[in-house]
Amino acid sequence: MATLEDRFAGYTHRQLLVNGLRFHVVEAGTGPVVLLLHGFPDCWLSWLGQIDVLVAQGYRVVVPDLRGYNETERPRGVAEYRLEQLGRDIEALANQYGGAVHLVGHDWGGVLAWHVAMHHPQVVRSLAVLNAPHPAAFRRALRNGWAQRRKSWYVLFFQLPWLPEFMWQAGESALFMRVLRSGAATPTADMPDTNALETQYRRAFASRRAWSAAINYYRALLRFPPPRDVVISAPTLLLWGERDPYLGVELTTGFERWVPSLTVERLPAAHWLQHTHASAVNEALLRFWAQQQT
Repeated sequence: MATLEDRFAGYTHRQLLVNGLRFHVVEAGTGPVVLLLHGFPDCWLSWLGQIDVLVAQGYRVVVPDLRGYNETERPRGVAEYRLEQLGRDIEALANQYGGAVHLVGHDWGGVLAWHVAMHHPQVVRSLAVLNAPHPAAFRRALRNGWAQRRKSWYVLFFQLPWLPEFMWQAGESALFMRVLRSGAATPTADMPDTNALETQYRRAFASRRAWSAAINYYRALLRFPPPRDVVISAPTLLLWGERDPYLGVELTTGFERWVPSLTVERLPAAHWLQHTHASAVNEALLRFWAQQQT
């Protein structure tokens, strides 16, 4: 049975100064740089299904814990988590690895990836986003009806003080474990025993401050409106799990004028498709990058 120690063999853990903060970064392999950005509530472990496969195909894989998450430094205050600040984190991190990376993001990591491709295009060689809507598509869905508004109710709930943190941490994080077991901590062929993985996640979110940092992403998004959309020039792949309970399939269309070089692939998956459908995600990423070389 595979263990986390088996999976971590060959990975290098670094502490890097990025945009004035200490970032925990995991890297492996050599070759063109792939920068993988996790979402909420997650950490670098979100990409265990991708790292080894991409390394075997000749890529240098770089996986940070985002600002405030897990072993990365946790600044206080909602303003520290506004989108412009988060985008500068990724720009600075990419520059430490030579710039012009293959940028991949899931969930909040996808929100960041859209932003970086728009406002820091010099560090984006290609863009791949997993179940995170382009902001233009998301605004349209919120304007046009109640379907996406109902699915996004938690964004408004997260604006409350202290109560969201309490609910995620109460009862030994019962809510967290329920969400986790629907995605990143579900058994897979190469990680059938998820007890050790759950322990790692519990450790990453053991404190109230850890939850405050993660939830502050949502608070800052409404308190500090992001800059206007800009056309993305990089080749872009949008991978979408059609069974996502939080985001509708309609978010995959209607924003092509903002992303002229766009490919959309839908999978019979839910939100954490990089874990539950790792092979399909890996194949799609490798196929997409190979097309950029022809």
